[in-house]
Amino acid sequence: MTTEERRRPAVGVQIKRWRLERGLTLANVAERSGLNVGYLSQIENDKASPSLQCLVSIADAVEVPAAWFFMEDLPEPVVVRATERPVTMTELGRVEHVDGRASRDVSILEVTSNGTGSRVGTHSHAGDEHHIILRGRFRMTQGDHVVDVGPGDYLRWDGTIPHDGEVIGDDPNAAMLIIRIRPKD
Repeated sequence: MTTEERRRPAVGVQIKRWRLERGLTLANVAERSGLNVGYLSQIENDKASPSLQCLVSIADAVEVPAAWFFMEDLPEPVVVRATERPVTMTELGRVEHVDGRASRDVSILEVTSNGTGSRVGTHSHAGDEHHIILRGRFRMTQGDHVVDVGPGDYLRWDGTIPHDGEVIGDDPNAAMLIIRIRPKD
């Protein structure tokens, strides 16, 4: 592959973006980086290809990591509208997939139970499980550990160890669960 065939990294757009985001002029960046204003202009217009040392100097001048200059063609954020979330009805109650089952590494669920005495049933799965109690009270059991939790409380446990959750009390209840999905070995 010849030098001409290799794609030269075009960092100028990102350098200019972060310079403007920080409210800096080319003269400000030149003063902070020790580089010439004309050379900086050429870099921003992708007419000059800066060395790694120059990129680091520019990054320090605009107060961002140099790696940010190489970000292009970023994927759009995933948006799951409340009306589009999949809902599953279980013995415990309503399970809403807040993340729309779109996440690669976590599953985010909002669980609203059928009322006092409703329970998940003893189960296990790969990954850590995080609970944030939004409303009501729950009794969480894992092995010999039994913990009652209420609004605002947080509980984390290893999902591979059998566990159960039960609604206690008559108050309306809901919990947010975030389950980290462990990659398969």
